[in-house]
Amino acid sequence: MDRELPISSSLADGGGVANSIGAKVEDAVRAAHQATDKIADKATAQLDRIADRAAAQVDRASGRAHRALNTAADAASSAAAWVSAVPASIRARPITIVAGALVIGYLLGRLARR
Repeated sequence: MDRELPISSSLADGGGVANSIGAKVEDAVRAAHQATDKIADKATAQLDRIADRAAAQVDRASGRAHRALNTAADAASSAAAWVSAVPASIRARPITIVAGALVIGYLLGRLARR
């Protein structure tokens, strides 16, 4: 359904047809820009929500990592303190330590036979 207007009719009405077509094109462009802006606004809102959720997850993971690191450091310092205390305890009570080791060995041997 192509409509062809004779050149004389477009000139006779003072370019009204051209202005009408130009106005329709401008309206279509304006509508396309508005639709694009609306889509961009929705996408921006979604990305902001996703970024906020991701930041919250990173903060939680960071907190957990810090707690784990602190727990590991506490365990290491406790182990170091225990290791440094063992030789002093052995020197202070050598007979008690040897007797305790013999009892523990005997009990483990009895449990292994069963």
